[in-house]
Amino acid sequence: MTVEAELTDPVAGKGVTAVADVGNRAAPRRNRRLRAFLRNPTFVAGVAILSIFVLLAIFAGVLFPSDPQDMVAQPLLWPGEDMEYPLGSDSLGRNVLAQLVYGTRASLLVGVSSAAIGLAIGLVVGSIAGFFGGKVDILLMRLVELFQTMPTFLLVIVILAITEPTLSTIAMAIGLAAWPTVARLVRAQFRSLRESDFVMAARSLGYSRTRIIIQEILPNAMPPIVVAASVMIANAILTEAGLSFLNMRDPNVMSWGGMIGDGRDQLRNAWFLTALPGAAIAMAVLSLNLVGDGLNEILNPRSDDL
Repeated sequence: MTVEAELTDPVAGKGVTAVADVGNRAAPRRNRRLRAFLRNPTFVAGVAILSIFVLLAIFAGVLFPSDPQDMVAQPLLWPGEDMEYPLGSDSLGRNVLAQLVYGTRASLLVGVSSAAIGLAIGLVVGSIAGFFGGKVDILLMRLVELFQTMPTFLLVIVILAITEPTLSTIAMAIGLAAWPTVARLVRAQFRSLRESDFVMAARSLGYSRTRIIIQEILPNAMPPIVVAASVMIANAILTEAGLSFLNMRDPNVMSWGGMIGDGRDQLRNAWFLTALPGAAIAMAVLSLNLVGDGLNEILNPRSDDL
């Protein structure tokens, strides 16, 4: 994109045309941002670990074509005892490695879906409250406070007690319980940006309120929201694991929390049945936290790399 501006020659007193190639300016900025991502070891480590989990979730059916709940081996094989089942088998003779791989799919699916639901609701409520202010802000914030009076985990349990605990309802319940935090964050961002110069310029040009909210303010408010999204996914994975441990899960879907719940009866004589899925949960949450910390540093407007 090319922008032309009229300047005055102090010697000749004539107008001269200055051409600024905005596209050429945008490219170095994108390159600086890419270098900032690659130079951040926290972000790179988090993405590397998370990529492994994503690939396992995508290719779970290719790696283990059979049902992970099939009884295929002798019960309670220890890891390394039979190389056909490198991580052993549980009390029913099911392949632990296959369960872990399929559990990756369930945990990431619930984490991403619930975070998307929470972000969608929080963005709408927070942007409206922060942009309009006044009575609209007061009313919506009272609604947020109403949801925050009940602990998140307890609210999810109540929702699942009313409905059937399937994978979709679990994601919906976690998303409905998590949106107030996002709404408060978005509201704070909109309150700080709604009086900015670029917003005033958009208003003077006659832009509609919807266009100002979506195209002007929201893109500038996204960096902290992106960081919050990674934390929401990690919290959703932990919440789903806790629910599955309490047997509030879809019995037809293998999950890490369900594996921990199934293995607690053999904790003394087969502790690996709980340790392995617990380690998978810890690594997944760690990778998401590393990504969030890296994004927080990279997207910080005070960062020297940008």
